[in-house]
Amino acid sequence: MHFFYPPVLRFNSTQAKKILSLYRGATIKFLSFIILLATTHWCYGQSASTGTITGTVQTADGKPAASVSISLKGLTHGTMVDLNGHYELKNIHPGTYSLVARLIGLSTQTKQVVVNAGETLQVDFTLQESSQQLHEVVVSSKKANRFSAPKSSDAAKMPLNNLENAQVYSTVTSALMTEQSAFSMDDALRNVPGINRLWAATDRSGFGNGSSFALRGFQLNTSLRNGLPSNVSTTIDAANIESIEVLKGPSATLFGSAVTSYGGLINRVTKKPYDHVGGEIAYSGGSYGFNRLSADVNTPLDSAKNLLFRINTSLNTQKTWQDAGFHNSIFVAPSLTYKVNERLSFSFDAELYKSEGTTPTTFFFYATVPQLGVNSADKLNLDYNRAYISNDLVLRSSNLNFVGQMNYKLSDNWTSQTNISVVNTNSYGPMPYFYLLAGNKQIARNVWTIDGYDRTLDIQQNFVGKFNIGTVKNRVVAGIDYYNYNANVVYHEFSGTAGGQTADDLFDVINSTGNIPNYLNFNKAKVDSAYANSPASKNPYIISNKQYITSAYISDVVNITDQLIVNAALRIDHFDNAGNYNPTSGTTSGGFKQTALSPKFGMVYQVFKDKVSLFGNFQNGFTNKTGTDYAGHSFKPEQANQLEGGVKLNAFDGKLSGTISYYDIKVKDIVRSDIDHPNFSIQNGTQLSKGLEAEIIANPFTGFNIVAGYAHNNSKYTNADDDVNGLRPNSSGPEDMANLWLSYRITKGSAKGLGFGFGGNYSGKSLVVSSKSSGQFYVPEYTVLNSSVFYDAGKFRLTAAVNNLANKKYWIGWYTVNPQQLRSISGSIAFKF
Repeated sequence: MHFFYPPVLRFNSTQAKKILSLYRGATIKFLSFIILLATTHWCYGQSASTGTITGTVQTADGKPAASVSISLKGLTHGTMVDLNGHYELKNIHPGTYSLVARLIGLSTQTKQVVVNAGETLQVDFTLQESSQQLHEVVVSSKKANRFSAPKSSDAAKMPLNNLENAQVYSTVTSALMTEQSAFSMDDALRNVPGINRLWAATDRSGFGNGSSFALRGFQLNTSLRNGLPSNVSTTIDAANIESIEVLKGPSATLFGSAVTSYGGLINRVTKKPYDHVGGEIAYSGGSYGFNRLSADVNTPLDSAKNLLFRINTSLNTQKTWQDAGFHNSIFVAPSLTYKVNERLSFSFDAELYKSEGTTPTTFFFYATVPQLGVNSADKLNLDYNRAYISNDLVLRSSNLNFVGQMNYKLSDNWTSQTNISVVNTNSYGPMPYFYLLAGNKQIARNVWTIDGYDRTLDIQQNFVGKFNIGTVKNRVVAGIDYYNYNANVVYHEFSGTAGGQTADDLFDVINSTGNIPNYLNFNKAKVDSAYANSPASKNPYIISNKQYITSAYISDVVNITDQLIVNAALRIDHFDNAGNYNPTSGTTSGGFKQTALSPKFGMVYQVFKDKVSLFGNFQNGFTNKTGTDYAGHSFKPEQANQLEGGVKLNAFDGKLSGTISYYDIKVKDIVRSDIDHPNFSIQNGTQLSKGLEAEIIANPFTGFNIVAGYAHNNSKYTNADDDVNGLRPNSSGPEDMANLWLSYRITKGSAKGLGFGFGGNYSGKSLVVSSKSSGQFYVPEYTVLNSSVFYDAGKFRLTAAVNNLANKKYWIGWYTVNPQQLRSISGSIAFKF
């Protein structure tokens, strides 16, 4: 394959001034809104002569009643009951109030209370409903702002509210995925500001993890499950996903360099067992032969409900809008938890993927842009509805992931958490790909056959706890991490001749449109014949590598005051690359070892407690590098450092949450060509990536929900090889992106449960090839609209969805041009028990 580097996409001075003006206007409006909000809530955060109400809420059978809302009647002062059934209301002025406990779908309880200055009042509630009835209500109605997630246990490796966390992250909930009929992680990620898909999953071992994305100017993959490494080579099914967390910016301090990018990381949080029988069975069908059968079944396995089991599974078949292409898969995800006693518990989770299908149509560049004669995907002389392959060129893939966790409560304040994660991926079969040839009239059809596996083992030991130094509260996670990656993948290649040229993997050269007499020749029988009758490649592509990483890390979240929070963290990471094994020569080369330090610092000031936070962070990422310069000095790890600041919001009893931030990422110690010493490299390259991101998740009035986001990124090489210096990397994605989803659900009356959703995504044009030697080529900007209609009657749910409503032709790419699916319609029916 021939890879090229692209130039930067720049605005002229007039466009730049216009964008800056828009930034200023948006920022002023956003901050003005926060000031207005702050004024509204001022009275609850300023007086010292106030009282506190605390208490518990339990169900009729004595279980904690999480998610119940506690508020003072006639006021906006309120809170939610936590998982242990506790609540607390602070800063209440003396007086007589009506204290209300409510959850939509349950009977409301009200108690008269008298609050005195400087006193704490204990008020407990017991609901009329049982824990199972409460669970059913919570699952069906959730909360008013159904798509927000104000807390995470994985983002900081400890339970932490978003407003306490100096790092920016976005969360996509299962409720939003269900409403949009998002059956895969790729579908769900369209709700995250600033993330753009570069490639669909290739299903091949040893190459990334699932699909490839761009975030904050850098490429990343989907590498984590429940905060632990979990590679999946195929498209990730959403059947067992409770939520998806996208952490923004370099994140190596807590998660390491092997599974993170300078742009961030993607973590999927899976569904866990609960203490009664329940579940859902669903069928979905739609355009292009789409069929999906899924099930979610949960049950306790003993009468004491200490042993709980849950299984999520799906079976999928899908063709494409083109004349060939398909993808079939089966997914099974069992989960088991066992509570030994009040101190010790275990959990076990597994994921089994098996898939088979054709490789998505992908066009690489064999010619330079001037030789090709066009500079954008919409000008290519290609038939959008042709796949240029046969359905018997099938790649088969399997993934088996297992995670075990032991939690031991050392004391009331400290917990030991031991984790083990094992990942196995296997792939076998032909992978077709195409080259765009000079003149824009022909393409070269190529194929290689992949055969191999990769294995990942990760063992983590964490200690999570809290302690006070005087009045200063500390929340700490400290841990050690052992990570082992082992890849053994062979690409079987032949040397083919066609169109007057000889090259590895070359099957034939055909016209790209019109009448193509030998169009159907690209099939398994003729590919097998090409392998049998052509000389083997002299330099086949082989991945045979082992890596070992041993790390230790510590992170401390310090409440200097009730409103001022500081976070400091540090990781020491020892990397051991055993080298690349050559089976032909029987030798191993390229091995090296490196040690890196990765610091992190953050500060949060809650201007209004649990409502508005100002934050800033310094975050670090690194990449291990091998080699020496002309003087024999060994290279050190490449470093990326981010500075970021902004505002987080969680106001109006959780009905409005949002983040706006500005970031600046500087990458240093990039290895590049040494122009003063030919045939040597020098480690002084730099890259800049900076931008603005904004996200709003809101429930303005009953039944209406909004998810909206905008992102702008400016990325360029600032000290690099002359061919790309000053240009935008082609892994950076588009400069401008926006996402929107509007949802309305009828909450009472005869049509209760009926709802409608509408939204879409905007992506600016994105350079996929750009350099001074090869020219510039981009995929055009696009707007894709989506919609859904749904009816949730409690025991069953009906959904109809239309994706790409306007039937838009659009492309993505990374060194490539990849056409995307046209309009598709799907319908789903689900039965709950």
